[in-house]
Amino acid sequence: MSKNRKIEGTWDKVKGEAKDTFGEATDNKRLQAEGKWDKAKGEAKKKYEEAKDRFSDMNPSE
Repeated sequence: MSKNRKIEGTWDKVKGEAKDTFGEATDNKRLQAEGKWDKAKGEAKKKYEEAKDRFSDMNPSE
């Protein structure tokens, strides 16, 4: 599951970057905001999974 969530996070970041860039090019503030939200959501997913993986490595009983 961890790898899938990391991939989802990367996808959200890429999608967000595209929306943000396109929104900026077309002066569409709503699309820019959606892009920024998607990027933040993607980064949060990746960071959460990385932290979970580090904790699992520290706690071998799981």
